[in-house]
Amino acid sequence: MRKAVPTVAIALALAGAATLWVGYRPQLFSPFAGVRQPISPSKFQLSKQCPPSFELVDGYSCRFRSLYQLYAANPGGGGLRVSLPPLADGFSPQQIDLGRYLFFDPLLSRNHDLSCATCHQPDRGFSDGRARGARSGGGAQGRGGPPPSRRRAPTLWNSGFLRNLFWDGRAHSLVEQAQGPLFAADEMANSRERLERELNESRDYRQLFSQAFGSELQTGITLPLVIRALSAFESTLISLNSRYDRYAHGDDEALTEQEKRGLNIFRGVTLSCSQCHTPPLFTNDELEVTGIANAPGLPFDPGAGGVAATREFLGAFRTPTLRNIARTAPYMHAGQLSSLTDVVRFYNDRPGHAAPPGVHLKIDWRMALRRPVLSEQDIQDVVAFMLTLTDETMAPEVPAQVPSGLPVVRLPMVGQQAQAVARQ
Repeated sequence: MRKAVPTVAIALALAGAATLWVGYRPQLFSPFAGVRQPISPSKFQLSKQCPPSFELVDGYSCRFRSLYQLYAANPGGGGLRVSLPPLADGFSPQQIDLGRYLFFDPLLSRNHDLSCATCHQPDRGFSDGRARGARSGGGAQGRGGPPPSRRRAPTLWNSGFLRNLFWDGRAHSLVEQAQGPLFAADEMANSRERLERELNESRDYRQLFSQAFGSELQTGITLPLVIRALSAFESTLISLNSRYDRYAHGDDEALTEQEKRGLNIFRGVTLSCSQCHTPPLFTNDELEVTGIANAPGLPFDPGAGGVAATREFLGAFRTPTLRNIARTAPYMHAGQLSSLTDVVRFYNDRPGHAAPPGVHLKIDWRMALRRPVLSEQDIQDVVAFMLTLTDETMAPEVPAQVPSGLPVVRLPMVGQQAQAVARQ
């Protein structure tokens, strides 16, 4: 059993973050959607305490505390003790807890068959284990109806630190990100009028919104309050307490020799992984063109090029975080690669080798200079290192019931997705 480094423990106490460990308690999800169950209003009271690693400031605001906040700004792409970008925090405990209930409630979707957590499941890295995301109306649930979306659900871990959200970077804050899926035709397919009406019809939600927002509720539950609550909850989905983090903070025994070799390759000039997957978030929060092939059966996805409409961003996608990467198979924007070994082999191959025929992409220069150099042992070492980035200690408690009375819904993995997770 490894002992904590004393200096780290002292620094944690000084930073107000001595307690970083909270167990994740898995809950059962109902596979059936749409049937309301009577629930006593007394079961729903919002927490008055901040989540672990957050400190209550001025009796109202929850502020995140981490050792990384004590370090200097990032001096390069591969440093270990580097600072974090600003976090969108400062919400009250009640607003955060209200957002948790909303996140798991299928009431937010038009057909009451999807919640945010359907596609962003805590035990699957806040993704869903599928190559293509679900949509309200049936396609991904196996009931016919509209087909699933063309991209997989990205993880939400550490999204409060990021400024480019969604695979194509079209949102630049948690507020923008939280609103998008609610009204997207290929996701929850709701409308503002319907959402506000159904929430205001719920006695439980009226009480909870009153607890969270007080006098701001004068005109009833409105979309801006819903988005603020969802953003508050998502800002607490932080993963910075893995074995890698213990190593970065000074515990040399936190990683095995193989994992250290993998870290050195990851940080080195051979692959330059850390230039894009920059610690401590393991993303540079930028849009990159890697030349990944089309997803089977789908036309070419222009990525950010469909938003920016410039050749520079044609086929560009946001660099995903590698935090909890072991939980989020399959990989890439449409689940084209089923294992981490496949991912490392892709980047070790000739740059742009998988670009669709006839499509001319401006491959990222870091890939354009690369040639195959890694041995099979090197590849396995890099994979071993990436597995050290797993940390779910701040995963929220999944509510057994939600204020709407609808069951908490979870989609089963199918086919290749289930096999991919089994291989990790």
